[in-house]
Amino acid sequence: MLQTLYLYLQTLWYLRPIQIYYRLFYWIRAKFRKLFGLKYPLKIPHTSKPLSLKEGIANPTSFLGNNTFEFLNLSHQFEHKINWNYWGNGKLWGYNLNYFDYLNQDNISVNQGIVLINTFIDDLPTNTLGLEPYPVSLRGMNWIKFLAKHQIKNAEIDASLYAQYQILYQHQEYHLLANHLLENGFALLWAAYYFEDERFYKSAKDILTAQLKEQILADGAHYELSPMYQQTLLFRLLDCINLIKNNPEKFEVNFGGFLEIKAKMMLEWLGYPTFKDGKTANFNDVALGIAPSTLQLQEYATRLGILITNQNRKGLILSNESGFAKANFANYEMVIDAGNLGPDYFLAHAHADNLCFELNINNCPVLVNTGTSTYEANARRQTERSTAAHNTVTVEEQNSSRVWGGFRVGKRAKVFDVICNDNTIEASHDGYKNLGVIHTRKFEFQDQQIIIQDTVKGKSLEAKAYLHFASGINIKQNEDGSLETDVCKIRFVNAKHIYLSEYQQAVGFNKYQTATQLTITFCHSLTTHLVINTPTVPLV
Repeated sequence: MLQTLYLYLQTLWYLRPIQIYYRLFYWIRAKFRKLFGLKYPLKIPHTSKPLSLKEGIANPTSFLGNNTFEFLNLSHQFEHKINWNYWGNGKLWGYNLNYFDYLNQDNISVNQGIVLINTFIDDLPTNTLGLEPYPVSLRGMNWIKFLAKHQIKNAEIDASLYAQYQILYQHQEYHLLANHLLENGFALLWAAYYFEDERFYKSAKDILTAQLKEQILADGAHYELSPMYQQTLLFRLLDCINLIKNNPEKFEVNFGGFLEIKAKMMLEWLGYPTFKDGKTANFNDVALGIAPSTLQLQEYATRLGILITNQNRKGLILSNESGFAKANFANYEMVIDAGNLGPDYFLAHAHADNLCFELNINNCPVLVNTGTSTYEANARRQTERSTAAHNTVTVEEQNSSRVWGGFRVGKRAKVFDVICNDNTIEASHDGYKNLGVIHTRKFEFQDQQIIIQDTVKGKSLEAKAYLHFASGINIKQNEDGSLETDVCKIRFVNAKHIYLSEYQQAVGFNKYQTATQLTITFCHSLTTHLVINTPTVPLV
């Protein structure tokens, strides 16, 4: 009981006063409105000129026809009518059903889209899941993009959409902040342009101005430090730039210039976690198939006239504010997380992954972090957020940060003494200071070799280093403990024990591949030598 209370106190300590205020305010207001039966009026809004938009990025196919949907690699067919409150595949699946991303997939007809919207409207009074602010935000943007693309003006749809936006306007997610509040701002901007509503515009501009200044770091990283959320939020930002540029008569166009600056910064930063094969490193919550790829975002930005510098810079480069580093050499690429978890008041998508890395050799993934396959508060979620699920070090098998409850973090590690030179990077973190030790990791990069030095300073405690091989990598363990793969050789200095075992690599939500994990126990220090094999065929 006392341990649980302490864990809550550790977590709540970092919340901002505005988060606590709005949690209490929304809770009290909801009770008051339920008591008096307050309902939002369905107002017929002003009919404005249809919006004009350039080609964006189509959403992945998730509506399969015949009341069948597939999200998070799980499909479900509703036999008679769609249950918009469906929880059978978890809450996130139900959220996706209510986002209406499928309205903007390539292979959906206008009639199918209209039928789905009208079905949703008919059931809206009983749809509690779909009226939460986050689904309202995403659904509102998807509806407007669909209606604008097909130049549809429908009074009933507009009335429902306007009523939903009233709910969002009065439930902006200041109790959460971070990406949730940004999505609210993006959605309100779309509502402002669609309905020519000054009130929505002012609210959107206030949110986006303040939050983009805070949430986008000086190096262009979104401060939650998830490459997937970086891509998702950049997609929204580019959509808003598209909206402003192609509808200049609606509101002031200068605001679009501010958004373009932020978009360019975010796009350039994506060069750090993105490998040459187009995939991003699994740092914090990242799942395949959710966000547009970096290449898709680059192409979209180009269509909007946003140009960026070359992202394939050679050598070792550190992105100071986010702490991401990229080692880009002839035959290999490594991405290193030498930063903190993210904003202390919102670590919902953070993992206990300080000083972890991923490695591609000859454009193929070799060492990866376990990845993300679920947002449910279960054992799998806890495992995927744990330190042992990443290519880094545990002490006494503890997590470097206290991840718990699906989206919460209590005690959190802090990174310090980051030093980066032409071919070395070194950093320490205090995630094990409760055990009386500090973990320091140094990377040295050569043309055909990477040397990783781990030091656990302080008490003499057992430490474990983890290496997670990508699925499909063949591994041979020699009698001296060294390993050979098709692309590299690995040997260790000061290793006590070396274990090979299987693990489930997440390759999307609810999707796994069996792969090999290496666990190396040591005391005080461990040196890992990764020698890259010379490719037998020219690199493309």
